[in-house]
Amino acid sequence: MAIQAVVFDAYGTLFDVYSIGALAEQLYPGQGAAISVMWRDKQIDYTRLISLSDPHTLEGSQYYLSFWDITRRALEYTLERLKLDAQPAHIDALMGQYAKLTAFPENLGVLQALKRQGITTAILSNGNREMLQTAVQSAGMTECLDHVISVDTIRRFKTSPESYGLVQHTIPVSDRTNVLFVSSNGWDALGATWYGFTTLWVNRQHLPFETIGPRPTHMGHDLSKVLDIVKG
Repeated sequence: MAIQAVVFDAYGTLFDVYSIGALAEQLYPGQGAAISVMWRDKQIDYTRLISLSDPHTLEGSQYYLSFWDITRRALEYTLERLKLDAQPAHIDALMGQYAKLTAFPENLGVLQALKRQGITTAILSNGNREMLQTAVQSAGMTECLDHVISVDTIRRFKTSPESYGLVQHTIPVSDRTNVLFVSSNGWDALGATWYGFTTLWVNRQHLPFETIGPRPTHMGHDLSKVLDIVKG
């Protein structure tokens, strides 16, 4: 199949969500790793709780919060759970760093190579547009991405089918299989595989496959695997 577009998850895939641990360690010595892991887990947990519980009627969403708000609430929960002093200045510093997370080192070169080949590139993320734009600009990726797609427009988080459907509403492709969806999150790769995309799980942490559903179409350990796939 010909890959017409490569669509990337943002947080965990292009941007290292655990890089926040360095600042967290400075602010809370001995707790940096625990904060970064629990913060991420609670962040995703809240998206699922909202997605499963929100009636999402024609009048709108009852429980939806932006991903930025969820990220802050998840941090507040984490500090309380770890019995750490949730100083407002510390929370503001961590959120400021989260807005400009470190990008993985190979990302920019891969995106530039895709652009040279004329392949459409995009992000599909739970992140709201403002936080995504800040992260993309901070990483120097603005010129390498044709589209930055946020689920905020429909107020439904991944892995809802509607969230993946935003790709085809934005990018004209012949078929779902002509989209290569790339994620470092196993649950996201599974959701996109169920949806019908060709998928790449960037398994940076050498984790086991999910034990429900089909395996992703491809697996690699960093983003350079994308270039092998589009070559055919």
